Amino acid sequence: MDTKKEFFLECYKLGIIKFGRFTLKSGIESPFYVDLRPLASDPKILKDLANYLLEMLPLDNFDLICGVPYAALPMATAMSLESYIPLIMKRKEAKSHGTKKLIEGIFSKGQNCLLVEDVITSGKSLLETIPEIENEGISVSDIVVVLDRQQGGKEMLQSKGYNVHTLFTISEVCDILKDEGLLMDEEVERINDFLRGNVVKFKEEKRISYEDKLKICEHSVAQKLLHIAIQKKSNLIVSADVTTTAELLKLVELVGPHIVALKTHIDIISDFDSDQTILPLKDLAAKYNFLLMEDRKFADIGNTQELQFSMGVFKISNWADLVTAQVIAGYDSLDCFRNVGVVAILSMSSTGTLTDMEYREQAVKIAVSHPNVFGGVAQNKIPNELLLFTPGVNLADSGDGKGQQYNTPEYVFKKLETDFIIVGRGIYKSDDVEKAALNYKIAGWNAYENSL
Repeated sequence: MDTKKEFFLECYKLGIIKFGRFTLKSGIESPFYVDLRPLASDPKILKDLANYLLEMLPLDNFDLICGVPYAALPMATAMSLESYIPLIMKRKEAKSHGTKKLIEGIFSKGQNCLLVEDVITSGKSLLETIPEIENEGISVSDIVVVLDRQQGGKEMLQSKGYNVHTLFTISEVCDILKDEGLLMDEEVERINDFLRGNVVKFKEEKRISYEDKLKICEHSVAQKLLHIAIQKKSNLIVSADVTTTAELLKLVELVGPHIVALKTHIDIISDFDSDQTILPLKDLAAKYNFLLMEDRKFADIGNTQELQFSMGVFKISNWADLVTAQVIAGYDSLDCFRNVGVVAILSMSSTGTLTDMEYREQAVKIAVSHPNVFGGVAQNKIPNELLLFTPGVNLADSGDGKGQQYNTPEYVFKKLETDFIIVGRGIYKSDDVEKAALNYKIAGWNAYENSL
């Protein structure tokens, strides 16, 4: 086996390329996804990568090295250390304070800079980067890239006069993995079809039923919720955004037979009293067989969350079966939620939400790995080992004028593969609350069954 092939297989073990079905930033579905950032976490591989890249280049031509932010920055740094060619750093955007520089480092006008990129697709990011370097009086003639996705970027840059050097192409990578038995013929054909510019036909996978979820969702609260759903033929959770105990208990009497859980915001109950509010609520939950979900959206350091959870007026830990929590404070912040299930807030349904793709990816990693977490609130599909709770579901409206965006039960079960729908105003603001709850129960269950 040649050394270049051996080197790639070492890199592959770090999970830099995944095969399957992925939606790219452009919205196009791709049969593979490339992320070379893990290479920076292995010093030996990073050093070897730097030397492989340097071996392809006429090093006497370059006075400077610059990596395209962010993935290529450690690669460019390693290349600078190995070659003794000075490094300059480009910011994604200029600082709004201090020198307000876009290019950091020591350089002179007239110097020639080697540009380093991790992956080239269309070449658009490079075309945006080159003028920002050249505006400083630095010339760019050569670009070195770890992986060419073979989607026209290299050819486009070469047509504009740039020398583009690539260590691997996606075709070479596929050949290596196929030879090693790590990639099936069917997957290779899908990738080749994609590279030819054709729309890739993916095998449609059926969503997982509640019975199948019971086999993979081990948390006791997840098990209870799924058993209730199967028994009551319901996936409906009602959001009880009412402000008095009387309203709350009246609402529960009407919707209790049709729901799997009641979602509360207990701190908006103006006349809250543990004996008068919580004890009757627990009795109704037992009578109608549903769980209590306190939508506290905990979002603080672990110690503060533990106090908010177990102390104070509401003593949530004494009565809630499950709670919602942000994951912004990190993995350890969720340790305090003992004896309940945690539904992690992975994304929100309001317009302008800051829970972007990068945040969601990190949040999902925490949710999947933490033993206290059994589900997530999201507007997109999540891993099967988590139960998906989708708010913003409404049979009639498209929005509320305050940024809330609504989805139909059909959409969330078929497209998002949700497990439980959360409905608020569509029920408690209805003229006939009990009938509305029954309608949502039926619509949600039918949408679930039709999605199987």
